[in-house]
Amino acid sequence: MLYIEGLLEKCAVFTDNHVMGGFLPILGVVVLLILGVFVAITIMTRTKEIGGVDDSGGKPGKRTKGRESILKDANKRLAQNPQDVQALSAMGDLYYREEAWDNAFKTYQALVEMVGAKPDINEFEANLRYGVSALKLGMIDEAYKGLTTARNLNQGNFEVNFNLGYLEFQKKNYEKAIQLLQQARTQDPENPATLRYIGHSFFKLKKYKEAMNFIRKAIEIAPDDKDSLYTLAECYYDANQVDQALKIFSHLRPDPVLGPSASLFAGTINMNQHQEEKAIQDFEIGLKHENIKPDILLELKYRLATVYLKKQEIGKALGHLKAIQNQNASYKDVPLLIGKYQELNANRNLQIFLMAPSADFVALCRKIVMTFYQKAKTKITNISVNKNEWADIQAEVDTPKWSDIVMFRFIRSPGSVGELIMRDFHSHLKEVKAGKGICVTVGNFTEEAKRFTEARLIDLIEKDRLSAILNNVDLKAAATPAGAQKKK
Repeated sequence: MLYIEGLLEKCAVFTDNHVMGGFLPILGVVVLLILGVFVAITIMTRTKEIGGVDDSGGKPGKRTKGRESILKDANKRLAQNPQDVQALSAMGDLYYREEAWDNAFKTYQALVEMVGAKPDINEFEANLRYGVSALKLGMIDEAYKGLTTARNLNQGNFEVNFNLGYLEFQKKNYEKAIQLLQQARTQDPENPATLRYIGHSFFKLKKYKEAMNFIRKAIEIAPDDKDSLYTLAECYYDANQVDQALKIFSHLRPDPVLGPSASLFAGTINMNQHQEEKAIQDFEIGLKHENIKPDILLELKYRLATVYLKKQEIGKALGHLKAIQNQNASYKDVPLLIGKYQELNANRNLQIFLMAPSADFVALCRKIVMTFYQKAKTKITNISVNKNEWADIQAEVDTPKWSDIVMFRFIRSPGSVGELIMRDFHSHLKEVKAGKGICVTVGNFTEEAKRFTEARLIDLIEKDRLSAILNNVDLKAAATPAGAQKKK
């Protein structure tokens, strides 16, 4: 600085002596050079005093301590004083910003424990960060303690209300969660996570209308939130808006995480709407995923088997039912279904008797009637069907030993046939003046039904005998003379 002042004095003298001599332009250049040197020296001096580079790429500026420097300084101070608030705060802030939750938790735990003895601790910040770190580590009790204390100190902080609301959601305290999250929303109305958990809380409370409103807003802001999209579809489903639900579930079928559950929902909706082919496609898409949750996997296979049974594709259904049995031998009614449909799969006529459309069922019953009496001429005179539950076939039978009207009743239900049905059948026999009645079921007759028919001309045929008849009816029909099959 003294050197520059001397130069300025010399310039002043030079100016006085030569200003009239035409040296004014030269003077101006000299002054500018001196000022430039002065500015350069000043910048260098300031840079040296501040000390180094910042964290943004080595440009001169205000010095910011690096990570290692902060930790080194903090550890040095803590070695001398384990309760050094400034050192703990610096270290905790570093860990918190780095999301090193385990270290952050331990550091803020130490600060929280010293709150009463150290008035220079930021009590609100220490408890907030202690609570958040604990929450990130899944330490629910510690998180609740820290966040509750922080909220008592400041009820208008977004981070406190949001995290405490999220914690209540995790604890399934959905009413409390909504209250806290609504307060967080007053501080940040467009925060998608806040809207998300308010909506999910309403969904858990089965308040589907309110849930849909908040979840839709959350998805508008964060369209990649597939969990919320899935929950929105569940809201539609539970609110009986199945068309909207089906659109979303169908859209989510390819998702590697939500796809199996979405496929199960989509297939169930299509199955209930009698769209069997679409339902099969949904369930098969779901089964193509990897790492399916065991309960979802079993239910996908079970419902796919159910659809195949409705379509009378028993072989395919049995394949899935046996796969379920290998995973869980007692899953729902799988053992019963396997036992039932294995026999059906081996006996086509039994399939027709139980499951075929009414026309095919009646055609089979006619065949049984025509072949029931050997060496007889049988003529069917009347057929009536009762709601696809049973068929009554009236026939005139002429054998070498007797001739009479015989009434057959074929009952499709695999359950037990009781006395009331037998009384109805007996009344029908008297109406048509039939001399004999034959009642056939794929199930069995109750003891009351059997006692009722003991003194009456009604023969009862249960499952075992029916199975034998069905096994041989085609052969008998082929051997029956054409003249024996006259129809009215």
